[in-house]
Amino acid sequence: MSFFKKLKDRMLRSSSKIDEGLDAIIEEGAQAAEDVSPEPEELPPASAPAPVEKPAAAPEARPAEQPKPAPTPEPVPIRVETVTELQAPKPGFLGRLVGRSAEPRRALDDEMLESLEELLIAADMGVDTALRVTANMAEGRYGRMMSASDIKRLMAAEIARVMEPVARPLPIYPKKPQVVLVVGVNGSGKTTTIGKLASQFKAAGKSVVIAAGDTFRAAAVEQLQVWGSRAGVPVLTAPEGSDPAALAYDAMGRAEAEGADLLMIDTAGRLQNRADLMEELAKIVRVIRKKDPDAPHNTILVLDATTGQNALSQVETFQKLADVSGLVMTKLDGTAKGGVLVALADKFGLPIHAIGVGEQIDDLQPFDPEDFANALVGLDQS
Repeated sequence: MSFFKKLKDRMLRSSSKIDEGLDAIIEEGAQAAEDVSPEPEELPPASAPAPVEKPAAAPEARPAEQPKPAPTPEPVPIRVETVTELQAPKPGFLGRLVGRSAEPRRALDDEMLESLEELLIAADMGVDTALRVTANMAEGRYGRMMSASDIKRLMAAEIARVMEPVARPLPIYPKKPQVVLVVGVNGSGKTTTIGKLASQFKAAGKSVVIAAGDTFRAAAVEQLQVWGSRAGVPVLTAPEGSDPAALAYDAMGRAEAEGADLLMIDTAGRLQNRADLMEELAKIVRVIRKKDPDAPHNTILVLDATTGQNALSQVETFQKLADVSGLVMTKLDGTAKGGVLVALADKFGLPIHAIGVGEQIDDLQPFDPEDFANALVGLDQS
């Protein structure tokens, strides 16, 4: 199964929400136009032959004289027009459209644009981004009759245009080891993302070392060890409760000694409103830079799509403390609000390296703006 097919199938909650909303907007508008269409002009009743004047009564004949019979008039052909033919009302707006198209249409006007904005806001695209997308949709098309399919294609094109500049894979530098710090809140999918990326890089011929920096959660360490074993990637660990900054420092030395291309450092999940946990993350960055002033070379923030608009505040906070360089969004298969990724692209312009729609290794793929936009609005791949 192609990744696009997985993306479209697993983003069903998002795509069906927008898809159904678009259909409803078009149908309601078309019905309203039909309801207010002008009443058909009153037509005259069916044609009837003009009344024939009754001839004056002939004078009463004398008994002796018999009146001559009147000549039989020749029948005059009369065109019979049925009542249905003449009195049937003109077809309404929707009826006239059916003759031309199987899909109802309505004008792209202010009322329709407002409905589209509300639909996108409900999909967590945010007010500013929703307004920008709909304004671009209306440019040069205002007043044009549109079907739901027309709107889907137009909306997908505008969403892809917003996201095109941020669709960039994780850059690989000649510097060895390239240090990749992975951060995010609890449960965002950091550990799984590191395992998948490490396995993919290993398959691409890169030597990778993983540092299990979430020293407070045994399950995270075990999960990384499973991925490491599967991909043939060493996983460096420390006793539970150890200082994660010290582990990161030691891991840099190990990766450097082994000539590894990449060192991927996992970190404990932390809420962006917990100052003590965020300070611990800042400490990891400071310690890493003692070893290499340019490290970390990448700081990836892993976001859970189900958090919706809260993802915006997470980016703001982590960007201040850890200088986030790129995003990975997971769990797009678990939310009806995948539009938050569009809002992130529009507001921050940070590179989106990959998106995830499941637990398998091939369920994390480089971000493709066109595929994502089509899946979001429920449009089949062209």
